[in-house]
Amino acid sequence: MPKRPGIRGLFRDNPGHGVKGTRMRGLGVVRWLAVLLLLTGCASYIRLDPPPAPETEAIPVLGIPNARFWMDASPEPLVREGRMMALREAAANGGQPLGPQHFLALSGGGDNGAFGAGLMLGWTAAGTRPEFSMVTGISAGALIAPFAFLGPEYDPALRDVFTGQRPQDILLLPRQIMAPFALLFGESLADTSPLRRLIARHADEAMLAAIAREYAKGRLLLIGTTNLDVQRPVVWNIGAIAASGHPDALGLFRRILLASASIPGAFPPVLVDVQHEGRTFQEMHVDGGATMQVFLYPPTVNLSGQERGRWVPRPRMAYVIRNGRVDVEASSTPRGVLSITRRSAATLLHFSGIGDISRIHLTTQRDGVGFRVAYIGREFDHPRREPFDTAYMQALFDYGFERGRLGDGWRSEPSTVGTIAAP
Repeated sequence: MPKRPGIRGLFRDNPGHGVKGTRMRGLGVVRWLAVLLLLTGCASYIRLDPPPAPETEAIPVLGIPNARFWMDASPEPLVREGRMMALREAAANGGQPLGPQHFLALSGGGDNGAFGAGLMLGWTAAGTRPEFSMVTGISAGALIAPFAFLGPEYDPALRDVFTGQRPQDILLLPRQIMAPFALLFGESLADTSPLRRLIARHADEAMLAAIAREYAKGRLLLIGTTNLDVQRPVVWNIGAIAASGHPDALGLFRRILLASASIPGAFPPVLVDVQHEGRTFQEMHVDGGATMQVFLYPPTVNLSGQERGRWVPRPRMAYVIRNGRVDVEASSTPRGVLSITRRSAATLLHFSGIGDISRIHLTTQRDGVGFRVAYIGREFDHPRREPFDTAYMQALFDYGFERGRLGDGWRSEPSTVGTIAAP
């Protein structure tokens, strides 16, 4: 059996010389130059080490002890924040008895976030939209959450984010010839620098100051990401970050919003610098939807615990907006690695979201909290030509607006999953 040539052999002429050998030699040089260029490109993805895994949970970001919570850890830090929240609210109300609380949980969903955005504006138009004591957001829901938290004054900006953009204002996809290289050697398929600029345009110093003022009144804005290094869900306390006065607070706020919307593999991850024992480390954060599709508060926190003196008894109502459907769409899945993987991932995410809503429903039932959920109904059937299709998002925004204006989009319990035919 002939011996395979080594690296040098790839650059030698094959048996036979002249023009043919020169061509082969030239092709070898091109091949290796391409490899070197790809390896050089990979060097741009070098990052600092993550902090030691056992100590990650205890490291305060920007020196703010309550900047974030770990949803799968002890509930005590979140319970402590809830108590401080009530004290701030009481002080802002001049010691008057505390009134009803309204919670809002916004799910992920990519361009389906136009539904939640439209519903918020329709809710404003109906005149029944409450002020929320707590707003939580994941992925697309994270982009809605600051506007929903700050109230109807921010409705025009929310409309702009979800209906005033073209696909290229959200992400840049590689050209077809470069897609295989991005898949094999890059950290993502898309470039989200347009989304970063969109976030920076709206998440400014004025917004951060407004969030800090509402935090001082006893209100919470929580955004979820996934720490990919330790594979754990993280909930960021945006109000505490805003109120800290730290010079890097705005930059962290923007990175959190971008990270929460960064679908792993499709969008680049976001690195968050942390200081520990005199060293700088970097945590890798991606879409909060990698660990949870929507969240309110963990089941380990029991709001009916007033008998233990933990919570003041008061009426509470939780609203959950699923930026997606409950029904699943039937289609024929081709027998191919990519098509099967894509279809399986979509199924996994769909039922993960359904499970999260069911868990919130059961938790609120246990705690005596009212429950309402809204989602895209099967009657909405506008075609989608591409991700973040402008016409699709406008139609979905209008649909959500009508559901909010008419008030007919809310259900008192999660719907059962059904199947709809493919369009």
